[in-house]
Amino acid sequence: MASAGYEALEGGNLKGGALSKEMRHGHGRTAHNMSSSSLRKKSDLTLVSKVRCGLLRSLLTNLQEIFLGTKLFVLFPAVPLAIAAHYFKFGRAWVFALSLLGLTPLAERVSFLTEQIAYYTGPTVGGLLNATCGNATELIIAIFALYGGKIEVVKCSLVGSILSNLLLVLGTSLLCGGLANLRKEQSFDRKQADVNSGLLMLGALCHMLPLMFRHAISSGELTVTTVSTLELSRACSIVMLLAYIAYLFFQLKTHRQLFESQEEDDDNDDVTSEDEPVIGLPSALAWLLGMTIVIAVLSEYVVGTIEAASESWGISVSFISIILLPIVGNAAEHAGAIIFAFKNKLDITLGVSLGSATQVSMFVVPLSVIVAWIMGIQMDLDFKLLETGSLLLAILVTAFTLQDGTSHYLKGFVLLLCYIVIGACFFVLKTPPNQTNDINLGVLTTKSGVTEA
Repeated sequence: MASAGYEALEGGNLKGGALSKEMRHGHGRTAHNMSSSSLRKKSDLTLVSKVRCGLLRSLLTNLQEIFLGTKLFVLFPAVPLAIAAHYFKFGRAWVFALSLLGLTPLAERVSFLTEQIAYYTGPTVGGLLNATCGNATELIIAIFALYGGKIEVVKCSLVGSILSNLLLVLGTSLLCGGLANLRKEQSFDRKQADVNSGLLMLGALCHMLPLMFRHAISSGELTVTTVSTLELSRACSIVMLLAYIAYLFFQLKTHRQLFESQEEDDDNDDVTSEDEPVIGLPSALAWLLGMTIVIAVLSEYVVGTIEAASESWGISVSFISIILLPIVGNAAEHAGAIIFAFKNKLDITLGVSLGSATQVSMFVVPLSVIVAWIMGIQMDLDFKLLETGSLLLAILVTAFTLQDGTSHYLKGFVLLLCYIVIGACFFVLKTPPNQTNDINLGVLTTKSGVTEA
């Protein structure tokens, strides 16, 4: 794995300036790539280059780039500690906390590896890979939770991911960016924001229809069965996936210029600007596969210990799923968005926050419904009134905030306060364990005692 990668490198650069120049022009960096690069640091290969054995030198180069090429390297010890805590039967709450911390640098490294692969495959394939792997953590956690029958955990974690991107990340970025640039006019291109807002509204509509169906049934206005609601959710999921495919075609082909980040040369920037890949294609693919397997292991630990952590910490599972999971799981990406807001590069910040929210809403959520359908699990798009209402209001508040193409710190402060209020709501919400189990099994008990399947 390492030797193949080192053959394409010599002193950290590609052999052959023509190939390097070609990839420099063919590799359009998106906001996600730029955000992740803000947490990277250049590796000093001076000591490694003195190793005479080529195989050992290439192995050490790969290890240094993967594990020390990020500012989050201090969190990597949480990965083996989580595995050790699981096998040596430490407290399940410790396993949950360590697994959650370990997912943070792994998610950032997956973004790094997809960008490295994009140098070799071209911007289109690289963009598709980034769109697929950009929210790999949420998707893997959702699959393991579905396999364990924890449908409410899936729904809450996905809603929480959208809320954190729209309110927490964007709000904190606009607040910090506004305070850091009080004497500068902060503006951004509305075109990208309009595209993402439209898709988010379509996703909110697909969530509202099953919810309105259920309330119409309970009020006696309709005689539609629960099966029809499930079929409606699956049909809406297919529509959402089609819309996301159209969005990818729009983003990667016809209107790529709207989504490509304009990199500015600034001597004071701490962002690592890479014109060449730092590891070879075989190495990047092998490392991506290995990172995905480790993320899957930690995700299984998170899903299996979330109830134990809830009981140990005295916090509801809903609060952990909606607030804690998205914040810690996407901390690297969120930090990058805030860093670029400090530097008055709001187009990159919006590309990260709105782009991630769109990916989760239009790709991860409907794909989870389809995967549950294949697994024989009855998961629908009815995320209940509180979650759906919070989601819809968050999208509306964000759309109104971005409608004039300018920003200041008060807009960010309002978005952040909205997130705090929603978080407080779910903090005081205590769902009884038996009610959660009934919902997971697809059983709804009415006030009159009648059970509906």
